[in-house]
Amino acid sequence: MQQSTDPVDVRCHQPVVSMENVSFLYEQRSVIEKLNFQVLQRDFVGLIGSNGAGKTTLLRMIVGLLKPTGGEIRLFGTPLTQFRDWERIGYVPQKNAFNPLFPATVREVVLSGLYGRKKLFRRIGQPDLKKCEDALHAMRIEELADRRIGQLSGGQQQRVFLARALVNNPELLILDEPTVGIDSETQESFFHMIRHMHQRHNITFLMVSHDIEMMHAYLGYEPAHTNGKLKFYVKHTHELENCAETNLVHSLRDLRLGGPEPAAAR
Repeated sequence: MQQSTDPVDVRCHQPVVSMENVSFLYEQRSVIEKLNFQVLQRDFVGLIGSNGAGKTTLLRMIVGLLKPTGGEIRLFGTPLTQFRDWERIGYVPQKNAFNPLFPATVREVVLSGLYGRKKLFRRIGQPDLKKCEDALHAMRIEELADRRIGQLSGGQQQRVFLARALVNNPELLILDEPTVGIDSETQESFFHMIRHMHQRHNITFLMVSHDIEMMHAYLGYEPAHTNGKLKFYVKHTHELENCAETNLVHSLRDLRLGGPEPAAAR
């Protein structure tokens, strides 16, 4: 959201998500009305609002799961209706959106984050498997790789979905209550990792979280924008020496969720 007059760092201020007069009606009730907002490259945007404010609805519109009833959304400058480069986006939906009977192993779920439409019918190669192993390692779930996703605890499942979102080294990471069901120690480690990723890598974040204190601690207490009950908190980083960094391998390996396996995630 911040604007810069310095032409040197303009590359860090390109629009990633643009919303123009975006509205959404549910059963004739206005959930979001004429939202105008831009998420810029290397922004960290935290969405806070009461139940029914439209937080999850907005994220689902951005990833194409819901269609706005009015206005236009653009991703990386392309109208959402024409956008095809979904591999540039990582998305972790709310945990309750998952069907626990889905018949896939942890490794298969994480690898599915690499498929995308362009790779749907291509064979997974060794570089892809290496990315998968790195993501599994980062989330401390490598020993669960061959287990069925439905056999895992809630905390373990959420780690799997985080690994799936990170495996393709996304430019935009969209997180909808990503730490629900994860113990407080692991939540803190997760926030530490994504703060590092935001500060040192060319990744833009859009996140809804119930942990308001953690959000305020990083993003501040004054919203950059409001729309109805929705509040947008924004922190931008543009350290020039890091703007071109896209390799997540070292952060995935070195900033793995550490410490003994917490009981709540077993």
